[in-house]
Amino acid sequence: MSCGHCVSAITSAVRPLPGVEGVEVDLDAGVVRVTGTPDEGAVTAAIEDCGYDVPGA
Repeated sequence: MSCGHCVSAITSAVRPLPGVEGVEVDLDAGVVRVTGTPDEGAVTAAIEDCGYDVPGA
């Protein structure tokens, strides 16, 4: 993740998932923070579908 497009792509993919209340992408840290009670597997899949690796997944 390195640019505004990355932020937009991940946010757009994760935000509509059931249980997601908020999405924050921190480019400097390379971290995505999701608030709410979403299915972790669905969040991981959505991020991976955007072409990004999810460490520990």
